[in-house]
Amino acid sequence: MAAQMAVNSGASLWGPLKELWETVDGAVLRRQPESVHLLDLQLKKHKPHFLSLYKNPPKSAEQREKVRKASTEGIAIQGQQGSRLLPEQLLSEAFILSDLFDIGELAALELLLAGEQQQPHFPGLTRGLVAVLLYWDGKLCVANSLRTLIQSRHGKTFTLDLSGELVALTTRFTDELMIQGLTKRILTLVSEINVTREFERLQKERGLGNEKHRKEVSDLIKESRQALADSLFSWTCQSPLSKDDTLALIGHLETVTAQADGSLDSVSLALVMALLYCLDVSFVEQGTEDREDLIQTLPLLTERQYVAAVHSRLMDGQPWKLSGLQAVCRLAWALSLRVLSQLPQGCALVEFTEADEAVADQALLGDVFLFMKEGILGCESFAHEEFYIRRLHSLITDFLALMPMKVKQLRNRADEDARLVHMSLQMDSELPSSLRKDLDHLMVLIGEFYSKDSFGLELGLEFWCHTESLQNTSLHGSYLGMALQRPPHKQVVLSKFVRQMGDLLPSTLYVSYLRMLKGLANGPQCAHYSFSLLKTNGATHSDNIQGVSGSPVSWEHFFHSLMLYHENLRRDFPNPDASQYRHPSLRGITQRELEGLTSFLQLLTTIITWSENARLALCEHPQWTPVVVMLGLLQCSVPPILKAELLHCLAAFGKSPEVAASLWQSLEYTQILQTVRAPGQRQAAGIEVELNEIESSSEEYPLTRGFCHLISTLVESSLPVNLGAGLRVPGFQPYLNFLRDSVFLPFPTRAYRHPAEKWEVADGVLEVFHKLLREYEPQPSDFIQEVVELQGEQVAAHKPPGHSIMFHLLNDSPMLALCLSLLEEGVRQLDTYAPFPGKKHLESAVLRCLCLLDLALQKEVVFMDLLRESQASMLVSPLEQLLQGVSPQTRRADHIVNIARYLYHSSSNPEAAFQSAKILRRIANYPNIQTRLVGDFTHDQSVSEKLMAGFVECLDSEEAEEGTENGDDSNSQNKVARIRHETQIHMLNLLITSLDLKTPNLALYLLGYEVKKPVSSTNLQDPGVLGCPRSCLHAILSLLQRGTEKRSGPVLTQQAPQLAELCYQVIYQLCACPDTSGPTMRYLRTSQDFLFSHLQHLPFILPSNQIAALSQMSWLMKTAAIELRVTSLNRQRSHTQRLVSLLLDDQPHTQHTADGESGMEEETRSVSGFLHFDTVSKVRRKLLSVLDAIDFSQDMPELLQLDFFERAQIEQVISNCEHINEQGHTVCNVKLLHRVLVAEVNALQGMAAIGQRPLLMEEVNSILQQVVERNRVRQSLSAKRHALRSWRSLVETLLTACPADLIPADDRQLIIRDLLLDLHEKVLSEEAAGELMPIVAGAVFTLTAHLSQSVLSEQQQGAGLEASSGFASIANSALHLILRKLLDFILSTGGGYQRLRAHLYGSLLYYLQIAQKPEEPDTLQTAGKAMWERLTAPEDGFSKLQRENLSIIESYGKALMEVVCRDACDGHEISRMLALAVLDRILSIDRQNQWLVYVCNSGYLRSLVESLRQDDAALQNLLAPQPPLLKPLYIYESKMALLTRVAKTGQGAVELLRCGLVAQLIECQVFDMVPDSDAHRVMRDPSGFIPSPMDRYRQILLPTLRLFQVILTSTTMNHQQGAAQVLQWLIVHADTIQSLLRCQELSMGALQELSLLTGIISKTALPGALETGGEVNGAVLMEFQGHIIRFQRLCLTLLGRLAGSERERLLKQAEIAAPGDSAERREEMEVAMQQVCANIMEYCQTLLLQSSAQAQFSICLFSPSGSEPAGRDGGRTDLSSTLPSMAYSRAPSLGLVLYLLKNSAADFFRFHQSHRQSLGKLQTLDQLPPEELKELCQGLVLGPGGVEKISSVQRSLLAKRRLVQLINNRAKLLSLCSYVIETCLFVLWRHLEYYLLHCTPTDPKDSLMPGASLYRSRLTDDSFGGLQASGGRGISLSRVSRQDLDLLKSDMAAGFGEALQRKLLEVEGLYSQVRSRYTFIQALVRRIRGLLRQPKS
Repeated sequence: MAAQMAVNSGASLWGPLKELWETVDGAVLRRQPESVHLLDLQLKKHKPHFLSLYKNPPKSAEQREKVRKASTEGIAIQGQQGSRLLPEQLLSEAFILSDLFDIGELAALELLLAGEQQQPHFPGLTRGLVAVLLYWDGKLCVANSLRTLIQSRHGKTFTLDLSGELVALTTRFTDELMIQGLTKRILTLVSEINVTREFERLQKERGLGNEKHRKEVSDLIKESRQALADSLFSWTCQSPLSKDDTLALIGHLETVTAQADGSLDSVSLALVMALLYCLDVSFVEQGTEDREDLIQTLPLLTERQYVAAVHSRLMDGQPWKLSGLQAVCRLAWALSLRVLSQLPQGCALVEFTEADEAVADQALLGDVFLFMKEGILGCESFAHEEFYIRRLHSLITDFLALMPMKVKQLRNRADEDARLVHMSLQMDSELPSSLRKDLDHLMVLIGEFYSKDSFGLELGLEFWCHTESLQNTSLHGSYLGMALQRPPHKQVVLSKFVRQMGDLLPSTLYVSYLRMLKGLANGPQCAHYSFSLLKTNGATHSDNIQGVSGSPVSWEHFFHSLMLYHENLRRDFPNPDASQYRHPSLRGITQRELEGLTSFLQLLTTIITWSENARLALCEHPQWTPVVVMLGLLQCSVPPILKAELLHCLAAFGKSPEVAASLWQSLEYTQILQTVRAPGQRQAAGIEVELNEIESSSEEYPLTRGFCHLISTLVESSLPVNLGAGLRVPGFQPYLNFLRDSVFLPFPTRAYRHPAEKWEVADGVLEVFHKLLREYEPQPSDFIQEVVELQGEQVAAHKPPGHSIMFHLLNDSPMLALCLSLLEEGVRQLDTYAPFPGKKHLESAVLRCLCLLDLALQKEVVFMDLLRESQASMLVSPLEQLLQGVSPQTRRADHIVNIARYLYHSSSNPEAAFQSAKILRRIANYPNIQTRLVGDFTHDQSVSEKLMAGFVECLDSEEAEEGTENGDDSNSQNKVARIRHETQIHMLNLLITSLDLKTPNLALYLLGYEVKKPVSSTNLQDPGVLGCPRSCLHAILSLLQRGTEKRSGPVLTQQAPQLAELCYQVIYQLCACPDTSGPTMRYLRTSQDFLFSHLQHLPFILPSNQIAALSQMSWLMKTAAIELRVTSLNRQRSHTQRLVSLLLDDQPHTQHTADGESGMEEETRSVSGFLHFDTVSKVRRKLLSVLDAIDFSQDMPELLQLDFFERAQIEQVISNCEHINEQGHTVCNVKLLHRVLVAEVNALQGMAAIGQRPLLMEEVNSILQQVVERNRVRQSLSAKRHALRSWRSLVETLLTACPADLIPADDRQLIIRDLLLDLHEKVLSEEAAGELMPIVAGAVFTLTAHLSQSVLSEQQQGAGLEASSGFASIANSALHLILRKLLDFILSTGGGYQRLRAHLYGSLLYYLQIAQKPEEPDTLQTAGKAMWERLTAPEDGFSKLQRENLSIIESYGKALMEVVCRDACDGHEISRMLALAVLDRILSIDRQNQWLVYVCNSGYLRSLVESLRQDDAALQNLLAPQPPLLKPLYIYESKMALLTRVAKTGQGAVELLRCGLVAQLIECQVFDMVPDSDAHRVMRDPSGFIPSPMDRYRQILLPTLRLFQVILTSTTMNHQQGAAQVLQWLIVHADTIQSLLRCQELSMGALQELSLLTGIISKTALPGALETGGEVNGAVLMEFQGHIIRFQRLCLTLLGRLAGSERERLLKQAEIAAPGDSAERREEMEVAMQQVCANIMEYCQTLLLQSSAQAQFSICLFSPSGSEPAGRDGGRTDLSSTLPSMAYSRAPSLGLVLYLLKNSAADFFRFHQSHRQSLGKLQTLDQLPPEELKELCQGLVLGPGGVEKISSVQRSLLAKRRLVQLINNRAKLLSLCSYVIETCLFVLWRHLEYYLLHCTPTDPKDSLMPGASLYRSRLTDDSFGGLQASGGRGISLSRVSRQDLDLLKSDMAAGFGEALQRKLLEVEGLYSQVRSRYTFIQALVRRIRGLLRQPKS
């Protein structure tokens, strides 16, 4: 039992019933797929609810006990574990509710719990009040479901076109209910349920809340009664009731009473109609195909006792409470009997059918027609139900057609009565009491009934016969075909009735007959027929009123009478000054004449309103001149009521523009509104006086309303500019002033007999204002004060009326104040929720006020701009500021709040809410107002809650539907649904606009964020949690979430795509804005699981609205990208993982097993599982299917084909009309274009133009259609671009921001492969739109970068190399495919799209990087392998891939080469750099040199080389302290890199020399502009991005030096030529070079410069270089020699500095300067210094070798001194301790060489040790302690704490990279050291051999200053240059003293000791044997040792 006693928190009396209604509604009305099955389930479940309709679960003691204990013991709740304790308060409320509705205690408790849950949807109500609403809502759901189920049945009256299966289901179900006594249950309920009684009960228990709650409860009760009655009515429409049920229904109707005004209420009306349909047999006459089946089911025809029972019940004598109702039922019965009597089945029922006449008589005695008019037509709901109207139509027409004798009797009776009346009038006696007015009532009924046609059925056509159309030639031919067929008998009878009734019409029936005709003229065709009738009735020659032949019902008669009235009344037309208005003339119009005239005027108005032909025919009639006569009558003294009719009639005439123009002139001429004052006239005349004196005193204003209506109609047709010209200032202004000052402004203060009329007046005049302002477009001419000449003087001209209204609305004018107070009054009245007289007109007036404000806000920008430009003296304020003014009524600035409050009434006033949303949206564009608005909105708590509720209610609106553009608004429901939808759109746009503005703004307040505290501190909750109200964010989310749990996906995306798009945009903006992002994403992630549930439904496919679908996906993907980034940063792995796998998995997910949807798949899956094979195929990755949904093709509109307009001009006009809309698209304003083109057409003059006009208009139309199409294409492209961008950002976020280990490397590569191939597939198709290419190219670039990165990191982890499939996880074939696609893409871009190709070149570089071999550690062992081994080794993966890549690239041939080379030579900078890089890369792998040959032969190389000269100026600018842009530098570096690459092959180098490369560089002056290094220290770029000027200079110089070095290395064969050219460069820029060589501050950059410079000098500045120079004259030769000698001297000095004195100091300095990366810096410095030493030593060696092969003829570079430099301890650098320093200043001593040798040997061992250690570490990388790993990574990771953040895998990869770097660095140093050792030994040996063996010392006696003379001679004879003849040398070298030589020998012997020799041999053992020069050191050491051991000679 306990289980059954669990509480359903959804409330069994509401939740399940709501679900039932949604299912029924979905199946029957919305026709959702798969709904029949669900409906069947629901009906089975809820059958008891239908059987015991509205029966509540009974109370029971057991339940009461259980509920009582719930506060102590708790109570179980379904779907929740355990029991829950409930508060006492809740339980006592439950008992009250249980007693109130007499329901079980548990049910009452459930209702309260549900009320608590639903409370956020009902702000301001307690849970108890919500429970009351839910109780009745549940009842209403059952009733609605019942009604809908019954409506879906198949039957005799209508069909809903549903599937047979569904109809069978509902028919079967409802039949069962009917058998169980549904009818009687419904009738009982209808009698029992009573709003007043229910309210009394609720009132007693305080079950009623505020006005809104009361209204909602009463609406629910009324609606549920109505739905029950409608169920019965729908049943009888389709199938008959049984006998008992019919009698029960009659029994119920007997007791029905009428409302106060005599009409039935809508429930009784439904039941009356149900009975009428029960007694309806008219369908038998319609020959439908299922007629026989229907006859079989009709008890009237088949059951005799049914007829008997009904007959006796209707004919028994007892009167009903409403005798009229009894009469209606009797009439219907009589007609049914009459039909029966004519059917074969009727023979059996003769005894009853005979009585039809008697029954009809009874009905007539009961005033049947009067009751039908008052009781049935008087009911409001009658006009809203088409089948009521059809049934009543058949009742009336059947009576006329089936009972012609009765009709004749009625006519005779009426004629008789008319005679009696006539006599009694003549004799002045009492009217006879026995008068029956049946015919009168019948005619009035017909008139009333047909004059309302809310469905446009035009049923009155049955009264008109087509045969008349044959005589009437003016009719169009469309009816002629029909006229030839014989019209049906009924129609003939009816048309005869209309005509005969008009013949010899008695005067008593005159008005009634006219009213009948007015009804029958309602509709376009009916109006035409009635016009013809009145035309044929008239005789053409009757002169007087009683003309014998003229019928009184004819145009002739009527207009004749009007003219006579006019004549008579005009005779006593007094002069204007006489007070005729107070004393109506004696010869007036009697009351009866007045009635006749008004009836005829109404008939005329109806006819000409509907039929334009009639309008023009009457207006142009030469004798009748109706317009003139009516205007004349208006001047006469006739009652205001008649004048009002005349004005309405004139308004109907004014509907034709042709008539309107002349009507304006006549109106002005007759001075109905006096616009011109006569000179001596004292007071005003015309309508103004009537208003102020007659209407005001009688407190009725028909004339004013008529006048407003007339002006409103005329304004719409035409607005004459020169109205009243000549007599006054022309224009409309006086009319406007009258309407504003005399009608509108005083309207609130006038007295009204009928309160409703107050609002009618306001509505009428506001309508005119609205039309005027709507049509007004501000023009520059409006702001220029023009003058007109009037009776000889200049007077200011009037502005257009719209301008005047704008002026009043943009000032604090009485008009604006009144509009605003009207809005305030309106919202106050609506807040009462009570009906009041004139409510409809008040709502309409309020709506027009809102429209005026909206239009003013819309036009004010242009208006004020024009005003500013014109400099007119007019003062206006922006409306949005005026709206912030203080309201005089409330003393608060609440105008905008009042406007916003209309949103709260959106359910009852959707249009006002729509305008309100529009205005708020316009105001929201002004940031300064937003902040104030937030204050105003939140100022008063209750108002704030209401406003929030209003916004939410509009967004929540269930009825909103997205209409199509042209919309089918004929159906008011569709129109309202569309308006609600538009309101939602405006509100979302309001939110979107506001979110971009500074905080606090409206959007934050409406979306539920903190406005008074920082936004980011908001804590979003579900509505109701922690008192959080339901905000717009909740509304948006619930809109989007509907349907996400089903397979079909979010409903909104399909049903309202535009709305969904904006909703997603709001969510994105909230997530993207830094303030709101945190709270929003948290809420979406935790409470909603929003992103996952929406992303799983991607892609959204909407064939009908592709643009919206793309935009929806764009915003969603952008939001997803943010979410991925945020969750990755916050390490919320599971969230990231879910989304990543959702987007990227290609295994099918098993989601969506909502009830009833699992079905087949489950079973098949289990079968396959049982059979042990997996049939699950792969599915498309979500990301790829989204890409599929973006269609890359775009159909472009064709070019315009124009016959009349000039194409170029039209294009110009179109582009002038373009503007940027809210979405940021450039679109053409079609309305503006239309206006321009039509004005152009109208401007054409002459007859030819008039003839051509239709053709011109047609062409204008085609232009407009074309422009609309263009707009669509632009929007479509823009949406595609947006979608692609979002897709790209999502892909990039997935690959970059998400933790790498979420996607394993192999998957990652496959995913990238799929994405790349699909992207290319789409973009390379023929139809792909060019506009999308740039985004695709960007995506391709990112993807290729990631692919390359992924493959490389995989190889670094040592996976890919051994894999047999090829290279990495991704197969080589896939890589080749990607390469081919890339190259196709590059070629497909053609000549344009250069920027786009930049991305593709980048991609290509990344791709080619994959095949680049990673840096391998130099273990110094490789050289040991034999050459053969190296040649026969198998090809590794890298070279294989590289070879295949190259063959693919070459297969593209010249086309590709051409594109790349062209891009490299000119165009956009970035593209050039990348193209150069691509060329560089391809040349580096192109072993066959095909590309090189192409580049050389096609002239591109020459062009590149020559462009260097042009770069010179730009590079010079770069050296300014503040450089402009660094672009030229980057391009220059790229060029040099490429040229260096070309120079690496001998062929390329030669080609470069041939192109004059060096010559170009010689001319560049930038090399001479060395910046002053100290001056610019101050101006460093703080970001460190822009290098200092010195660094920039080095960036220019170093590439050139490298290029020279490469050329010198490559041109070994033609070495001389290259060297000579480079030497020339050195000499041209000698000053600079020498200053660089002398460089004081040896920084890292300087060392790099020196290492390259010395390298070049060592190869070029040689004595032999000049000999190849050819015929060079002596002077030049001399100069060259001087330069070369200077280079030599500087080099040796430099060696002295680096090898000796400054070395240690420099290394220390490097460590101090950059302590962080000191190790790195130190290494670089060491390498550079070693390199410089090696270069200089090589130079020395070359010089020695070049001078002579034998030592005795060799030159000496070093002085014979063996002392080592003393700079080690930082002391003075002294090259010699023995000789005077002056003498030795230029020549370094041999001791320096020895010192260098020692140091190098020491360094060698240090480096070798370090190299071995690093190698060891590399081999045992896995075992290294974490600290060491960290230390190794430190240099490669930027920023403090950077090492901490990276993963262990990354860490070991970085450590490995660093170790390889160290090892290779050391290997480089080792090779340099060993080279330095070898060259030092050689130089030492050569010098020692010379000094110790061949040099003859001079004796010191020979000279006074031996040292000086010796060295002077050595320096003056160029013995350094080595260019001396041997004779000269002898002199010079004989100056070395013996002492010197001895000292040299002893020093050397001491320095070159055993230890050093052992070391040197060890070096050879360790290193040189691996290299080629084995035993070289050994030999030299031996020789030197020999020299030093020689005995003294």
